[in-house]
Amino acid sequence: MNFLRGVMGGQPAGPQPSGTETIQKLCDRVASSTLLEDRRDAVRALKALSKKYRLEVASQAMGHLIHILQTDSSDSEIIGYALDTLYNIISNDEEEEQDESEDGGPSSSGKQSSKPAHDESGQKQADDLGSQFTEIFIKEQENVTLLLSLLEEFDFHVRWPGVKLLTALLKNQCSQVQAVILVSPMGVSRLMDLLADSREVIRNDGLLLLQHLTKGNAAIQKIVAFENAFERLLDIITEEGNSDGGIVVEDCLLLLLNLLKNNSSNQNFFKEGSYIQRMKPWFEVGDENSGWSAQKVTNLHLMLQLVRVMVSPVNPPGATSSCQKSMYHCGLLQQLCSILMATGVPADILTETINTVSEVIRGSQVNQDYFASVNAPSTPPRPAIVVLLMSMVNEKQPFVLRCAVLYCFQCFLYKNQKGQGEIVATLLPSTIDANSISAGQLLCGGLFSTDSVSNWCAAVALAHALQDNLTQKEQLLRVQLATSLGNPPVSLLQQCTNILSQGDKIDRRGSKVQTRVGLLMLLCTWISNCPIAVTHFLHNQANIPFLTGQISENLGEDEELVQGLCALLLGICVYYNDNSLENYTKEKLKQLIQKRIGKENFVEKLGSNCKHELYSRAAQKPQPVFSSPEQMLFDHEFTKLVKELEAVITKAVHKSSEEEKKEEEVKKTLEQHDSIVTQYKELIREQDAQINELKTQVSSMKTQNEQLQASVTQQLSQIQQHKDQYNVLKLKLGKDSQQHNGEGAQVNGVQLEELSRLQEELEELKKQHGLLQGQLTEKDSLIEKMKSEGAHPVERTAGSSENNAELQKELETLRAQVQSQSAEISQLQAERQELLKKAETSAIVSAPGNTDSAAAAARIAELERRLSEVTGETEKIKEEGKIWSDSKAALEQQVATANSSVAILQNEKSKLQQEVAESKKEQDDLLMLLADQDQKILTLKEKLKELGEPIEEDDDLDCRDQYDEDEDDDDDDD
Repeated sequence: MNFLRGVMGGQPAGPQPSGTETIQKLCDRVASSTLLEDRRDAVRALKALSKKYRLEVASQAMGHLIHILQTDSSDSEIIGYALDTLYNIISNDEEEEQDESEDGGPSSSGKQSSKPAHDESGQKQADDLGSQFTEIFIKEQENVTLLLSLLEEFDFHVRWPGVKLLTALLKNQCSQVQAVILVSPMGVSRLMDLLADSREVIRNDGLLLLQHLTKGNAAIQKIVAFENAFERLLDIITEEGNSDGGIVVEDCLLLLLNLLKNNSSNQNFFKEGSYIQRMKPWFEVGDENSGWSAQKVTNLHLMLQLVRVMVSPVNPPGATSSCQKSMYHCGLLQQLCSILMATGVPADILTETINTVSEVIRGSQVNQDYFASVNAPSTPPRPAIVVLLMSMVNEKQPFVLRCAVLYCFQCFLYKNQKGQGEIVATLLPSTIDANSISAGQLLCGGLFSTDSVSNWCAAVALAHALQDNLTQKEQLLRVQLATSLGNPPVSLLQQCTNILSQGDKIDRRGSKVQTRVGLLMLLCTWISNCPIAVTHFLHNQANIPFLTGQISENLGEDEELVQGLCALLLGICVYYNDNSLENYTKEKLKQLIQKRIGKENFVEKLGSNCKHELYSRAAQKPQPVFSSPEQMLFDHEFTKLVKELEAVITKAVHKSSEEEKKEEEVKKTLEQHDSIVTQYKELIREQDAQINELKTQVSSMKTQNEQLQASVTQQLSQIQQHKDQYNVLKLKLGKDSQQHNGEGAQVNGVQLEELSRLQEELEELKKQHGLLQGQLTEKDSLIEKMKSEGAHPVERTAGSSENNAELQKELETLRAQVQSQSAEISQLQAERQELLKKAETSAIVSAPGNTDSAAAAARIAELERRLSEVTGETEKIKEEGKIWSDSKAALEQQVATANSSVAILQNEKSKLQQEVAESKKEQDDLLMLLADQDQKILTLKEKLKELGEPIEEDDDLDCRDQYDEDEDDDDDDD
């Protein structure tokens, strides 16, 4: 154990062995010892030597350490020593090594003091060693899987070294380790469990591990996101105090950026999970002048970047628009605008906030309208746009801030014709307010100031107010500027060209290329696709000579860009010329180019714009990012315009007058054909509208028919209820009649015959009621038959009318029977009165000598009561008969209404069939005409192709498709 004593600090008895020998003996002890304590001591000794003798320990002991991890996993102490040793030989992190070496005592510190500082070559060599050892470790994928399984151990001395070792592996060989973890079962899930560890050290190092794990691997990013990473990270940020938190908040934000950046799936999951709403409290910073620590600035900067990732212009348009809506509805945009207008905000945070607001409102009309309504907290209140433009044209403001304001203004006007109109309106004479500063006044002031950056920014901003908006281009021609006292006002277009020509005449070396480039971009954007603006530009006799002079001269490299833009401006004058000026028609301008410049030289100058390095940079992304003011030359939207116009201008310059005439003729012919096709399309659309309207009417009539059927069904149910009530009354009447007959037979011999006769008449009434019930059943069958006939109204109209006649006859028969029953009931009542009188007479005669007369009188009274009840029941039956009669009359009326509706439906259907037939015939004729027109158009296209002209595809086939769809619809209707 002498070597162990030497390593652990004891005094050796003999000469000390060298470090290599000691490491060799320790490795032998690890491999051969049977006692766990001996192996543990040897591994601990290797850990102590692993920093000083990194190469030796790695080359001799790595295999033994991995074997320890495989066989001694039950002992957490030896596993911790082995993981620490592997971390020391694989990690390239000097700070970690120094922090741990400080625990080694005076000898360690003395070693560090004598150790020279690492230079770059030494650090690179150490990095190479770490990469080589990492390659050896991950060569067997089982080693990484083993390390992942060890992370499930809750023991601090195992989990923490395991996290640090896996982090070091990812730092050195990220992609290879990612591939192994990706195919490992539950590999990512085990690492996600680190975020739930109650020990902050392990949780924080787990955040660093996940940062390296998610770099550049979309598959792992998706798995981590669906392992509930967003919820856990946002919870940690909230617990740590949002933007006021420490380094842990920064690590969480960096991990969120890794998960969301350039990953549309995770972005959509983040939005659908309503996590955007949880970002709002991050930006509740207030407007205090204090409390902006370095960590808070870093955290807030990352939070703003996270918002920008969700609404970046490079994202799919639909996803960006959805995130913008969510940010507006949850109040996040309003919170950002409050930071924008707050006081005491650091410059870099203010700049990043401006960039973030820019992308949140870019292309979103609702957000742009809200931003236009934001006012700065000043006296009097000013719009936020005006306050930002004041910073943009102020040369004392930081350059980065001015670029951010320009980007914000561009995003505010992007696809916002309403905002463009409001900006241009502030320049028009009728809307100028002398008591307040407007956006237009600031732009004009910056356009003609002595600061070249202000000139360029104002020119680009004004160009964005005209982008793809013909109306505002024409409106801006009305703007008049007062140059000096006593001189008449000049137009804004004229003033721009004056500055260009004057700057050229004074001194090219002294004139600022940046200012001239900005003005040329403004003019090109202004007059492109606007023949009226081209005419105004050509009215100034000095403009064309100036442009040709600039293009034809041999100037320095700085002026080549100006020459290219002058060529573009001249080409726009040719291409969008409506030949309204006799001296500057298309043909004369081309002749001038041929004589003064030369077509080849002109095309070369025109193509030099796209070859410029700054042009390529500006074309990459919308945000204007420049390392210095001298590189501020090209705008992103202007690069699109150059790319669009370069080819068409080149073709327009090379065309001869005859080719132009032929092209004009072909265009006129095509326009005529297009007008004819348009007329036919309009006719077809009108016919489609009529057919749709008729279909709507048919569907409404079907609905009415269904309603009528429902009402008939309801009436049937009511009749059934009446039938049930009738049956109940009939049963009651039968019972009462039986009791009455039984008692009447016992009165006396004189009344027996009368009572029997009454009973027979009551039985006759019952039979008649039974007959009425049968007739009601027949009526029910007739109603069911009418209902079935209602489903086929066109085929059975005649049958329904016959059934109606039969129903009327039977109803009259029922009425007659009810009247006869009433007469019979009256006769019965009269007979009953006579019978009562006879009974009273017989009672008076037999009263003195007959003791049973009292009982007979009582029975007669009971009989009278029962007869009165029978009379009441008969009256009820009569009332029920009246109710049935009324119900049948109402039903008859409804049936008549249904028959009339059926007749109307039949008439409408015949009209529809006739109109569809006529429409189909007209469409067939139109199809024949369109076929002839197509043939003529194809012939003309072939002629144009022979002349070398590109032919754009039109939508002629849409017309055929429309005919086919109409024919299919007609067949379906038939």
